[in-house]
Amino acid sequence: MDLSNLKPATGSTKTKKRLGRGEGSGAGDTAGRGHKGAKSRSGYSKKRGFEGGQMPLQRRVPKFGFTNHGRVSYKGVNLDVIERLATDKKIDTFSPEVFVDNGLCSKSDLIKILGRGELNAKVKVTAHAFSATAKTAIEGKGGEATQL
Repeated sequence: MDLSNLKPATGSTKTKKRLGRGEGSGAGDTAGRGHKGAKSRSGYSKKRGFEGGQMPLQRRVPKFGFTNHGRVSYKGVNLDVIERLATDKKIDTFSPEVFVDNGLCSKSDLIKILGRGELNAKVKVTAHAFSATAKTAIEGKGGEATQL
C-alpha cells in the first residue's frame, strides 16, 4: 500500500453533474434550469425581499413614526442601586467612572440619576442629569448632587 493506491471508500463520493454539455449527456438543452423565466437566465441573482414580482412586504407596509435625531438618551441609575453600592462597597462618592467600574453603564453613556428607592446614606453624586425626586432625596440626606 502506498499513495498511488489510495482512494476514497466506495459510495463516499459522487461525481458532479456536468450541465449543458450536449444532448447526449442528458443534461444539455436547458441544463436543468427549466424553460424561460429569470431563474433560467445567466447572471440571475434574487434580490433580498423579492417576492416574484408581487409587491414586497417592506413596500406594502406603510411608513410611520418619527426619529428625533436631536434626542439625548441617558442611562438611568436609581437611588436604590446607589444605596446598595454605598452600603455593600462602602462608596460615598459617585462619579461616572464609579458607575462604569460597577458595570452599571459604559464609558460613553450619559448618566441620569432617578428617584426609585430610598436613600439612607450621605453620598456625593456627580452625573449628567438628575430627576427632581432624586436630587431632593440626595440633598435631603445632606449629600451633594453635582451635574456635569
